[in-house]
Amino acid sequence: MAKTKILFITHEMSPFLELSKISEITRQLPHAMQEKGFEIRILMPRFGNINERRNRLHEVIRLSGMNIVVDNNDNPLIIKVASLPAARMQVYFLDNEEYFQRKKVFRDESGKAFEDNNERSLFFCKGALETVKKLGWSPDVVHCHGWFTAMVPAYLKTVYQDDPTFKDAKVFFSLYNEEFNGESLGTKYAELAAQEDIEADKLKEYGSGSYVDIYKGALSFTDVAIKSDADINPEILAYIKDNNIRTFAPSADDDYEAFGELYDEFVNEEVSA
Repeated sequence: MAKTKILFITHEMSPFLELSKISEITRQLPHAMQEKGFEIRILMPRFGNINERRNRLHEVIRLSGMNIVVDNNDNPLIIKVASLPAARMQVYFLDNEEYFQRKKVFRDESGKAFEDNNERSLFFCKGALETVKKLGWSPDVVHCHGWFTAMVPAYLKTVYQDDPTFKDAKVFFSLYNEEFNGESLGTKYAELAAQEDIEADKLKEYGSGSYVDIYKGALSFTDVAIKSDADINPEILAYIKDNNIRTFAPSADDDYEAFGELYDEFVNEEVSA
């Protein structure tokens, strides 16, 4: 019997980048699933404060060289990889000089959010899926972590829905408390995504680009929402309930038995409400 294939897409992962609890979950959960016999791939951005020498990143020439279009501009995508010897796992890093080579991750030295965070997210989301296509590896489940991955579900259910690499993949989106402190990605987030790839009306749930709207947008294309934080915005929880989106609430972050059963449920199976 073929192994269940799980693709993890995240903006942070320990030990490479540790900003929130997401980094620890995306470090431990893939490892635990690999130990259970699942086939794992992990993708994240190569932000400028990730030390290449210390983490032994090196470029994967056969995967690099693509261009990802954002706002009608071609942006070169460089793929690097690092190994976690203790876990026998490889992590693929998406790099781009303009979007990721900065000393800070999402905010500048004064604490202000970068104005192009919307473009950076779209570059990463589209680049991640194009990288998996180039790997020639078809996941059964694509599990997204963090707001930076919020357009991945939309791309999967529209642009890539008939692509042989992803046509059978189910989408999981983990819910975290990631409030933007009054900031947003703006309506330009959805507008730029629609510009090249998706009909604009399909992205209406992304709305103002606020934290809540970004989550609503992602959830509107999600098969299973994972409750990874106890303190989730009530408006998001209400949206899930009103739209009958299936949820999974593990008893703990390390309830790996339950995670394994959930992943296995969706191997070439249709999602049941």
